[in-house]
Amino acid sequence: MKLVVLAGGLSPERNVSLSSGSKIAQALRELGHTVALVDMFFGLEDYPDLEGEGLYAAPLPERWEKVDRTAPDLEAVKAARKWDGKGDFGPGVLELCQGADIVFLALHGQCGEDGRVQAAFDLLDIPYTGSGYLASAIAMDKDLTKRLVGERVKTPDWTMADYTEKDVDSLTSKTPVPCVVKPVDSGSSIGVSIAGDKKELHTALLEGLKYGGRCVLERYVRGREIQVGVLDGKALPAIEIIPREGFYDYENKYQPGAAEEVCPAPITPEQAADVAKRAEEVYRILDLKVYARADFILDEDGQFWFLEINTLPGMTPTSLMPQEAAAVGVDYPQLCQRIIDSSLRQRRKF
Repeated sequence: MKLVVLAGGLSPERNVSLSSGSKIAQALRELGHTVALVDMFFGLEDYPDLEGEGLYAAPLPERWEKVDRTAPDLEAVKAARKWDGKGDFGPGVLELCQGADIVFLALHGQCGEDGRVQAAFDLLDIPYTGSGYLASAIAMDKDLTKRLVGERVKTPDWTMADYTEKDVDSLTSKTPVPCVVKPVDSGSSIGVSIAGDKKELHTALLEGLKYGGRCVLERYVRGREIQVGVLDGKALPAIEIIPREGFYDYENKYQPGAAEEVCPAPITPEQAADVAKRAEEVYRILDLKVYARADFILDEDGQFWFLEINTLPGMTPTSLMPQEAAAVGVDYPQLCQRIIDSSLRQRRKF
């Protein structure tokens, strides 16, 4: 097949996306596919000496493989693009994607996981992997997701805050602690803070202004971090994340050795069945397709609490979905192929 792997973009998670895209493109080439890997924002600007079709034979950029310890400076990324066109699609990207049998979306975060790219591709009749535009948009919004699934799947109490700097003092005084402050539409734990007291909450809310001042303030639940991939509507074995320091933040997610990951998670068969059912239920309520990964906390009383679900989970060398698939005998290239095959089947239904 002739495939385009679309990565990068203008999300705070662009470096994670580039790493995912590199590994996906490598795996697909190993399977014998003709594959072009392109950064959505820079487009063909990254390959000045190649025509569009030449990207299918271009070496994969080694610099994209490793995820930096910190999220990128997006203003610097914008300034680096030489092309003077507007919008998030760089030069030649849409034309390249229109020539592919399917586009493998290796995008993460606001640029690519929030439904906008999916909607654009639907209008242009470009096949792509994963969920459609509406389900993607809903799942990206942590507040809306919790509202939709909260009556069926237990989730920590939360409030939605849309605030400016002048609201920080008032919001700090009326919000119970400990709590977790999360940007409503970001991933990879970027901008997430655990506030144990009012001072830490005040600092976290000020930090949240960098991400638009739209945050979910969620009751902190102490416990074990359990995550469950869902492939074609069926849960994969759960994985437990044990950070060596702090919580499972951006650095602990993507730096090798920063966290211990145990799959299958050391939980009872009853607990494994319970959390699998909950992950599948969230997937079903939001009408997700092909694959996703749900995040839970297992508290000291043995209760699972749903936190969020990711519609384009990471596929980097340290990512969780591939580890869960491997636990049931599906290696990385096979997982990529299953995602493509399932996405094409979904498309043929419409």
